[in-house]
Amino acid sequence: MNETLPFIVFTLVIMVMMALDLGIFHRRAHRVSVKEAALWSLIWIGLSMAFNAGLYFWGGAQSVGPRVALEFFTGYIIEKALSVDNIFVFVLIFSYFGVPAEYQHKVLFWGVLGALIMRAAFIAIGVALIAAFHWIFYVFGGFLVVTGIKMAQHEDIEVDPERNFFVRLCRRVFPITVGYKGAKFFHRENKRFAITPLFLVLVMVETTDLVFALDSIPAIFAVTQDPFIVYTSNVFAILGLRSLYFVLAGVIEKFRFLKLGLAAVLSFVGIKMLVAQVYKVPVQYSLLIICLMLLISVLASLVPARPRSAVPLERVASAKGNGRAVRTVSESVAEADKNASGGCKT
Repeated sequence: MNETLPFIVFTLVIMVMMALDLGIFHRRAHRVSVKEAALWSLIWIGLSMAFNAGLYFWGGAQSVGPRVALEFFTGYIIEKALSVDNIFVFVLIFSYFGVPAEYQHKVLFWGVLGALIMRAAFIAIGVALIAAFHWIFYVFGGFLVVTGIKMAQHEDIEVDPERNFFVRLCRRVFPITVGYKGAKFFHRENKRFAITPLFLVLVMVETTDLVFALDSIPAIFAVTQDPFIVYTSNVFAILGLRSLYFVLAGVIEKFRFLKLGLAAVLSFVGIKMLVAQVYKVPVQYSLLIICLMLLISVLASLVPARPRSAVPLERVASAKGNGRAVRTVSESVAEADKNASGGCKT
């Protein structure tokens, strides 16, 4: 019971905070301004750092507190950085479905809640696998290296609900309303139960996080195998994702080299796991290297890009012919603003 008590207490506190968030601060659907989102981002970051300070001062033995706090902070930075990749996809999802700005916070709230549950399950599975099969640690490492290489090579992000199994399943099983019904996920139409397009958006958000969790959960095991640190750093990083989305959605494409930085982080963490038996990279060095990678990618993104040459007409025709949406994140943001009054694609 002593081992599970911190998890229970922490989870209860987080659930109370989320209930206050939805029930009081965001009770009514509204368009979240950049100023409001920035304030909430600072609040969640402040709470994370306060928790980190608590680990430092109440970590027990003199050497335990600083070590645990450093592991938490490093894990938090990794998870926070990787969660930024979600924002690229969220922008495309909201644009594709034409989600009005005032409903986006609700989708992200329930999306985050589902993500916390899924990640808790993933962490429990990961801890059990590492405890039972030590070699799985190297499988995680190899997976992260391969993922990092693929991320570096893949430039375009595409959103295609027709390829999403869960979205297709929902469409086959349930009738779907024409257009949004306010901020409702479910609606009674002609005495029949139906789902709204907003529910399909939530399904897309949840399944997207499921894919991203396959990267982020193994990555933090390279820093620590302490289940409580893995869990809490994940929770704090994900909780701040909603407000971070509203801060960065309009400018995220300007950080054009950020994905390369994230790819480098994943590859570094994977290599760190693979060579752990030969050389264990100290946590403080890992933190420094990760921060440098992210800083370099951000600074490089600020350098003005050279004008791109015109796209050949045959490539445009090919893109139109395959029936799939090809758009940049900035175009998606503009389209989302244009559709803020209502229409959607179902």
